[in-house]
Amino acid sequence: MCNNGAMGELESIRVFLAVTEHRGFAGAARALGMTPASVTRSIAALEERLGVQLFKRTTRQVSLTSAGAVYAARVAQPVAALNDAAEATRESQGMTSGLIRVSAPMSLGLKVLPSVLSQFAAIHPQTTVALTLSDSFVDIVEDDYDLAIRISGPPGDKSTIWRKISRIPRLLAASPAYLSARGTPQLPEDLGAHACLSYSDGPKPEEWKFSRGQSHRSHVATGAFRANNGDFLARLAVQGEGIALLPRFIIADDLRAGQLVPVLPDWDVPEIWLTLFYPPYDRLPLRVATFSDFFEHHVKETRPL
Repeated sequence: MCNNGAMGELESIRVFLAVTEHRGFAGAARALGMTPASVTRSIAALEERLGVQLFKRTTRQVSLTSAGAVYAARVAQPVAALNDAAEATRESQGMTSGLIRVSAPMSLGLKVLPSVLSQFAAIHPQTTVALTLSDSFVDIVEDDYDLAIRISGPPGDKSTIWRKISRIPRLLAASPAYLSARGTPQLPEDLGAHACLSYSDGPKPEEWKFSRGQSHRSHVATGAFRANNGDFLARLAVQGEGIALLPRFIIADDLRAGQLVPVLPDWDVPEIWLTLFYPPYDRLPLRVATFSDFFEHHVKETRPL
């Protein structure tokens, strides 16, 4: 016969350990897929059952009391063992369940991931995907993600595991009206006379690099506007604000409609890739491996990029 009290206390302990790990109720709520109010209620119920205060709460932080620290030290290992046993049992049967925290860039997320998540949920209803969309660099180890989907150049992060999925074609593009008014660049050095829309997440503008055979050129994309989102830069380009270097999937519809046209099409730009990044797992959890394989299959079958 199931002891509901024991089960409720076990879940409260898991919530308690999440608050301890994330040093706050909001962080624990995000990691667990709960609301902050539910986390608060769970901790309050656990404290009432134990008869001790587990956390010191201030407006700025949440920290363990001495009693909370003793409790955390005692329960962490048994709960980890229970979680490992449950995961191993499910994996032995080829089952996936639990939460996957995924980080992805905004444009890719909006254009590709809704159909991926919808189909994945239909096949794996016991697995929950918590998706965060951001065009800023995310430290997946520090921020506790299971997987990051990135569009970038060669990986430079030595602390993560990564695998390439597919090449992402890029091209320079501008509106016909802009080129009619300002002229069409014939060589990369001609870009110095043009407004360049820079993709940048920091204080420095983007540097564009070009090659054609043995010739190599570079240009710092200075102009009136810079942003860290490709869709936003594409809209500026359509409105005639300048030339942008963007992944083709972002501007494919604008190219077909004639709202944008290629610039310097006979010059190549460095490759970027759709890449999956993982924390340094000893063994990739089945739910993460299953989602990764599903995502890769979808991208290669539907070719949305």
